Amino acid sequence: MKDEFDFFDRTSLKSYNLDASMRYQLACLGSLDNFTRKHCENVAAITCRLCEYLNMSEGFTIYCTICAYLHDLGKIFIPPSILQKQSKLTDEEYAIMKTHTTIGYNMCMKDLKLRPYAAGALYHHEALNGTGYPQGLVKKDIPYEGMVIRVADEFEAISAKRQYKTHIDIIDTLKILIENAQPFKPQDGMRPVKDPTVGKIDKNIVRALFKVVADDTLYEINAREKYLDYVKDQISRLKQAEGYYKKYMNAKTEENKEYYRKGVEMYLKLGETVENCMQVKKEYEISYDERKKHIEKLYNEIKKIKKLKV
Repeated sequence: MKDEFDFFDRTSLKSYNLDASMRYQLACLGSLDNFTRKHCENVAAITCRLCEYLNMSEGFTIYCTICAYLHDLGKIFIPPSILQKQSKLTDEEYAIMKTHTTIGYNMCMKDLKLRPYAAGALYHHEALNGTGYPQGLVKKDIPYEGMVIRVADEFEAISAKRQYKTHIDIIDTLKILIENAQPFKPQDGMRPVKDPTVGKIDKNIVRALFKVVADDTLYEINAREKYLDYVKDQISRLKQAEGYYKKYMNAKTEENKEYYRKGVEMYLKLGETVENCMQVKKEYEISYDERKKHIEKLYNEIKKIKKLKV
């Protein structure tokens, strides 16, 4: 058994029979590079759960989730040298990157099966205060699905960049979104703020994201505690073996030695031997202590998330 945790494993997609309705839409993602396709899948999963916490209807949730799957479809036509560039994009490269919104929108509009979901591609980079793109719309003109997908998109993009494998320190990412939800004065060179009373993203959606992340963190705690129980059982098993091992090491006759050796072997699993079992026990004990501390950090993270305000 391995102590592994998939950061984006928590999804409600299975609760909606999306397979049949999305088979065609998801097939369109096959032309995307692996990183972008995985990003689209993660954004869709987060979007689905945000809709649930926002008490959206099942129909809107399904619609919004499909829009999220397709939101970066236009990146198929963005040159890999720009799409996969690790360093900061130049102004010219950024201008090309931004076209993925209108490209994706036009792709959807030209396909009757994708047309209903074109809003995800077009609006997911619009900002409530008018500093977004491609149209620089303000809150009253941005469809709600675009607002939801933007929050999911930003959260996933930052999380992927920081390569999270656990929810420890996720609070730093949430603080970035809190900052983006606040009104601000743009720096030189930035698009002017059309509505100074709001930030880039919707506060209510960010609050829903807090609940999603808190729920995911509790889920991670539960998964890791289950593994901790497994490690504890292994330590207990090897402690039983240790009693025979000590007698085996102190035995004076070959007959006694063989007797206690068999006693040790009764408690061993595949890959364990009389010679290495005490080292295995020590490694399990170290593992137990480390994972217990990790879980304590996750509980502290929950406390921090509950204190967040936006």
